[in-house]
Amino acid sequence: MGDKTNGHPGAAGRAATADHPASVRNVVLVGHSGSGKTTLVEALALTAGAVNRAGRVEDGTSVSDYDEIEHRQQRSVQLSLVPLEWDGFKINILDTPGYADFVGELRAGLRAADAALFVVSAADGPETMAGATRMVWEECAAVGMPRAIVITHLEAARADFEDMTRTCAEIFGGDDPDAVLPLYLPLRGEPAPDGHAPVTGLIGLLSQRLFDYASGERKESEPGEEQASLIEEARNRLIEGIIAESEDETLMDRYLGGADIDVKTLVDDLERAVARGVFHPVLAAAPAAEGARQGIGTVELLELITGGFPTPLERATPGVHKRDGKELDIHACDPEGPLVAEVVKTASDPYVGRVSLVRVFSGTLRPDETVHVSGHGLTDHGHETRALHEADERVGALSAPFGKQQRTLTHCIAGDLACVAKLSRAETGDTLSAREEPLMMSPWEMPDPLLPLAIQAHSKADEDKLSQGLSRLVAEDPTMRLEQNQDTHQLVLWCLGEAHADVALERLRSRYGVQVDVIPHKVSLRETFANKSAGRGRHVKQSGGHGQYAICEIEVEPLPGGSGIEFVDKVVGGAVPRQFIPSVEKGVRAQAAKGVAAGYPLIDVRVTLLDGKAHSVDSSDAAFQTAGALALREAASDVRIHLLEPVAEVEVLVGDDYVGTVMSDLSGRRGRVVGTEQAPGGRTLVRAEVPEIEIGRYAVDLRSLSHGTARFSRGYARHEPMPAQLSERIREQAQDAP
Repeated sequence: MGDKTNGHPGAAGRAATADHPASVRNVVLVGHSGSGKTTLVEALALTAGAVNRAGRVEDGTSVSDYDEIEHRQQRSVQLSLVPLEWDGFKINILDTPGYADFVGELRAGLRAADAALFVVSAADGPETMAGATRMVWEECAAVGMPRAIVITHLEAARADFEDMTRTCAEIFGGDDPDAVLPLYLPLRGEPAPDGHAPVTGLIGLLSQRLFDYASGERKESEPGEEQASLIEEARNRLIEGIIAESEDETLMDRYLGGADIDVKTLVDDLERAVARGVFHPVLAAAPAAEGARQGIGTVELLELITGGFPTPLERATPGVHKRDGKELDIHACDPEGPLVAEVVKTASDPYVGRVSLVRVFSGTLRPDETVHVSGHGLTDHGHETRALHEADERVGALSAPFGKQQRTLTHCIAGDLACVAKLSRAETGDTLSAREEPLMMSPWEMPDPLLPLAIQAHSKADEDKLSQGLSRLVAEDPTMRLEQNQDTHQLVLWCLGEAHADVALERLRSRYGVQVDVIPHKVSLRETFANKSAGRGRHVKQSGGHGQYAICEIEVEPLPGGSGIEFVDKVVGGAVPRQFIPSVEKGVRAQAAKGVAAGYPLIDVRVTLLDGKAHSVDSSDAAFQTAGALALREAASDVRIHLLEPVAEVEVLVGDDYVGTVMSDLSGRRGRVVGTEQAPGGRTLVRAEVPEIEIGRYAVDLRSLSHGTARFSRGYARHEPMPAQLSERIREQAQDAP
């Protein structure tokens, strides 16, 4: 790292393979949208010899962003795997979207990787890292995942590597900013007329060597006097930072005593500190100039990945359980162990069908063998949104993706990743195990979709295909949730944000041939009586033959919230025959379900049957059901009916700088802040109760209010009366509806 020579690039057009976990590196790229992740992947692929000088694979497509939707929207919307070979190692680069709406793809990348590379643009301000990127950094820290930082866009006129390095130390370093330090400094050429000096190479702080890329090839040389004075302070600080994290406790004493610590010892200690997740080196990278064979800093970055990032052998396998729930002790990454693999992503190919990206944690996966697929059930607010499922499936062809191409693999060992064709019943997050010994891995945490999108089929032809298209869409993306709302009778697709929703609709149209219309989303309102009232239901018809005769008198009174509907029988003297009292109740409850004012279910009332009349021949179950419904409607006509709206318990985790803005916005939504408490990292947890009708787009609005630094959760609290003005408007809309 810094004192090593160039690696040996892998040949283009050949599938990268791995025969031992020690030769595999799984790295996820993390960074905000526009930070340069995809460009960096292409530069690494060029240096590794996997693409041509235009940064394209043989068919002319990008090695990473090759999806048609990504081309149209000009942004990454899905996780992509780019396998490379370098210096005898197989490197699986997992390129993730930077936009917050696709954090589910990011979480999948974190699950499949053993280390994270945070990509930061030197042309951007610190606010771009202070939101979602910082949260992901903290997630990685919580599980001890090794992390490094690469600064891109050094060619920008306002780029300042030193200033951005200090910003990274402040934001990511926390209590130990000396654990975030650069390994290299940019080497700049002659200033342009605008005064900006382009970056032409790097200066290695440990090796004290220059790596000049100006000619298109990486050339190594001794630094001159000007560079030597430039690196002295930064080098001393780097050495102190490495020694502070060294496992050799005598090293600091030797250094403070004036001993000269050799570079090999420092590099070895640096690599161990990086692999342990306690030191986070900062590197620089810039794309290759036209005609160049290597991008600036790509060799150094590949050396860090292969030398400093851990092997899959060093990662603990996530929890694995048997069918009876007993945890199984799986030895980390043994190719000869029991098969345990996980589907981290599913996608549909128009020619191949369903393709599953799989990380193998134990054992070896081979084509044409039968495996057991186990999937977790998911619930939301007590409703099942995804059923627990199991099936035996035959594994199709194994392949390594490269752009739109799929290169055939003969097997996939523990620690490696591969694409598996035709696992028709496997969904994202499912476990693959041996048919003889079914196992299941503990699920990883996924964000809750909080933006509702009410949809309906555009035509009858679309309606026939809608169910299958939506089920495939949700199976591919567990951050989407499909709801058939029984109260509003709407089909609702819950998404993470507007961009997420746009991609979902585009995939329905382009992949599954389903055109849908987006309609206004409705919340589940309720009705209740404001005061006590009485009603008489008279259903008497005689038109020859068997007639209908039923009369009942009821009293309705409001009850406290959450009481539901109570039915009380106070009939005396047999005015209503005993066999017809349940009929009256059935009619009352049926009418209550339909509503009595604006078409929403009636709740929290006590209905008391006081009196009635019957006929020895013409009375019937159906007649008394009708009379009960009529009585309830008449009681409602003489009293004020409250419309009740659902109120949500909302928790917002927001940076202290935006607490006032968020609380003011919640108040503007008729919300009541019920408490706040300090949270780690300079953040505050705000608890509030807010009507659900006011937070339909809160997932989008909160992101805008907090510049992407806040997140929230919601849960149902209760129904309570709406303001009279809003209630009246909804009643009028119900009356005007066809």
